[in-house]
Amino acid sequence: MPPELRWREWMGRIEAVLFANPTPVGREALARVVGQGASVEMLIEDIRAELVGRPFELAQVAGGWMFRTRTQFADAIKAAAEPGGQTLGFTEMEMGVLCAIAYHQPIDRAGLKDIFGKEVSRDLLARLRYKDLIASGPRSPRPGAPHTFVTTETFLATFDLQSLRDLPELELVVDEAN
Repeated sequence: MPPELRWREWMGRIEAVLFANPTPVGREALARVVGQGASVEMLIEDIRAELVGRPFELAQVAGGWMFRTRTQFADAIKAAAEPGGQTLGFTEMEMGVLCAIAYHQPIDRAGLKDIFGKEVSRDLLARLRYKDLIASGPRSPRPGAPHTFVTTETFLATFDLQSLRDLPELELVVDEAN
């Protein structure tokens, strides 16, 4: 196969794998579909170059790559998904709990109560779990060893983060709020 056709074949393989996965795909998985002779990074850059001007992009998130729509089309996607005017977003309390878990993980319900000054409902935690944004973490060292909560890969992908190190500095967030 001529080199250019081989390159196109490898780009197609990567695109197919990324298209079929709802979560980010890591470099190792992509390298397996193209073999040792190809640079995954160069293939990704060529795919990105072809997507310029399209309504979706190839993003690097949560230690891998995934296709996602460009943020400028968020309103159009929401309008299509919300015929009854309901929002797909989070309630203020859901967002607060999600942030608390992200910054203080692993954290149990008592830890969340300490932060919010009241019990965080099991229903709210179940909704975040259902959205695959949080999961069970290790047992807490507190008496009774309660379950803790941690964020998931879906959380990273949803908020366009490579890792939790990409979370904004907490002091900066507090300063901006004042």
